[in-house]
Amino acid sequence: MAGSTFGTIFRITTWGESHGKALGVVVDGCPAGLALTEADIQPYLDRRKPGTSQITTQRKEDDQVEILSGTFEGFTTGTPISLMVRNTSQISRDYSDIAGYYRPGHADYTFDQKYGFRDYRGGGRSSGRETAGRVAAGAIACKILGKLGVHICAYTRSLGPIQADMDRFDRDAIRHTVTAMPDYQADAAACAYLEEIKKATDSVGGIMECRVEGLPAGIGDPVFGKLDAGLARAIMSIGAVKAVEIGDGCAVSGRLGSSNNDAFRIRTGTDAQVTKATNHAGGILGGISDGDQILIRAHVKPTPSIYLPQDTVNREGQEITVQIKGRHDPVIVPRAVVVMECMTALTILDAMLLNLSARMDSLEQFYL
Repeated sequence: MAGSTFGTIFRITTWGESHGKALGVVVDGCPAGLALTEADIQPYLDRRKPGTSQITTQRKEDDQVEILSGTFEGFTTGTPISLMVRNTSQISRDYSDIAGYYRPGHADYTFDQKYGFRDYRGGGRSSGRETAGRVAAGAIACKILGKLGVHICAYTRSLGPIQADMDRFDRDAIRHTVTAMPDYQADAAACAYLEEIKKATDSVGGIMECRVEGLPAGIGDPVFGKLDAGLARAIMSIGAVKAVEIGDGCAVSGRLGSSNNDAFRIRTGTDAQVTKATNHAGGILGGISDGDQILIRAHVKPTPSIYLPQDTVNREGQEITVQIKGRHDPVIVPRAVVVMECMTALTILDAMLLNLSARMDSLEQFYL
């Protein structure tokens, strides 16, 4: 199976299935000398793990990460880092009745058409549980970026009709609200709304946003290596994400150029540092970072596993009605926020490493 590797210099390969013995990731290209222990990675996995609130699946997994290779005495060695998260709460019998039919909204049919086989226990490689490896690798990328002055923050912008008020943006709220919203009032409203959705045995979608602060201008490449294209590819690879926007996104299609262009300015009190009066572009121009805040927005579909009767077909080509069992999230967004954050970090770090070869003076500064 192809498609499990991401990145060029900072390269990751995830492995494992939803109901297998374990999941994990191999990280190649991490520089030697980075202080790294499980304690650096675990907080990210804790944000992603199931069973933490009433709006997530009640599958109970500790998601404890183990570093199997690539470190010595608490520092990276420059060799591949292997990380593993064991599965401890598989209940495969919950999925045994779906072996013969295709769940609406899932990858059952397409996976079967491609491989002539599918792991029906929770979706196998198509399961959202695969993202545990991405998050573990992304935690390392975030730590490296932090040392370079680049900070990434993702959060829930909306759940169904409930939107966070950016005038009440509170970064601490992202970690303390069950919805991962940066707005306590919106969180309370969203929780009440989700209770109604749960009682109706339905699910809901939402929007995630991610901000990148501190990234210097000049990261990314024109043509096929555009930074925004790389970010879009990374975020779209997260299951259930159906659309990605950069900056003002779709809103720009209804504007005039005179109102959409970001005017350049010289920042006052600095040594002729270039800045912009507005940031409709979302921090990227021509596929290259412009030094402003990068803003990414992802639209997430409702959880396809719902308890309501649904029409589908079985592998024998018969039309049937099914009612899915098992433990499922009524909304995917809150747990996907950290996945978006980590995929953004992996993309940004890889682009920064690739950028080291862009200019001769950079090579001279490093080697001479």
